[in-house]
Amino acid sequence: MKFRVERDVLADAVTWTARTLPTRPPAPVLAGVRIEADAVGTIGLSSFDYEVSARSEIPAEVTEPGTVLVSGRLLAEISRALPAKPVDFAVEGNKVIVTCGASRFTLLTMPVEDYPALPAMPELSGTVSGDELTHAVAQVTVAASRDDTLPLLTGVRMEIEGERITLLATDRYRLALRELTWTPGTPDFSAVALVRARTLNDVAKSLGSSGLVNVGLTAGTGVDLIGFEAGGRHTTSQLVDGDYPAVRRLFPDETPIHAVMATAPLIDAAKRVSLVAERNTPIRLSFTDGQVVLDAGQGDDAQASEALEAVLVGEEISVAFNPQFLLDGLGALGTDFVRLSFTHPNKPVEFTGQESLDGEDSSHYRYLLVPIRFAS
Repeated sequence: MKFRVERDVLADAVTWTARTLPTRPPAPVLAGVRIEADAVGTIGLSSFDYEVSARSEIPAEVTEPGTVLVSGRLLAEISRALPAKPVDFAVEGNKVIVTCGASRFTLLTMPVEDYPALPAMPELSGTVSGDELTHAVAQVTVAASRDDTLPLLTGVRMEIEGERITLLATDRYRLALRELTWTPGTPDFSAVALVRARTLNDVAKSLGSSGLVNVGLTAGTGVDLIGFEAGGRHTTSQLVDGDYPAVRRLFPDETPIHAVMATAPLIDAAKRVSLVAERNTPIRLSFTDGQVVLDAGQGDDAQASEALEAVLVGEEISVAFNPQFLLDGLGALGTDFVRLSFTHPNKPVEFTGQESLDGEDSSHYRYLLVPIRFAS
């Protein structure tokens, strides 16, 4: 195998393909990136860990077609460090010679015949705006669990009905819901998929800048797969198996009390006040007519408090939250104002965004946070 490729093109493609490589691969070959050069002048780079696969294609001057397998992480580090000149690849025996300007690297190859075949990209189900997908996934994955002992809750539930996709995630302490539109392949397309939050976040970030993202789903075929493709790159992921809890019903039907305030000042105040909050201790928000007072710390410990303007509809109320969970929800809203809707001081509080103080709240994104009980 022999080819020449631009440094930036190579570095970008190798970094993207190698990003999902396992740190402790179940088999040594799974730490590799498979490089395939064809006579047409296309280089295909692929990685696979039996759960997530990634493949990207780049143009190159191919002198001799061929296939080789090399350490993905090492190749990614080398390609990023090379000078800004064309890169020459050549296979000599069981080694790959990488030459760029005055730099020369020799990499050992791995047995390419032991490398598993990548799953095929599922048939196209529809397309979605990359920017909107990136934003929606970021808003929802903040609420997904990071505890691998509860694999179901590390996933994001995708509910697709016609032109609407609903994303849901929860870690039992908070719940995020985001609705977005897409263009399905058929008007009556319907599917439910549970995708690992980490994988979905990674895909949305890396493909979201490519304009439209093609989405493919195969469900009920033994191996349930979801695939994403944009800009000459595609990635597939096995879906998480199991029944996701019925979390939609946790959103309250009606909320007799709500408060509206500017989002940015609330975030800043919460960050300041939480400086004195010991690990796992709450920050309290006390709502009265015209203002909210944030405070943390008690007794002989360090204490902090800050008052902000707020519009309160309904009776006065006090709630306490985990500071980080509060900041995660506020940061995900992306609106100038936030509405907190209450049913009871000890019941989950719903966060929604709105563009003005007296505007309508947006129902596209909803964040539900369980308050922490505090001694009155």
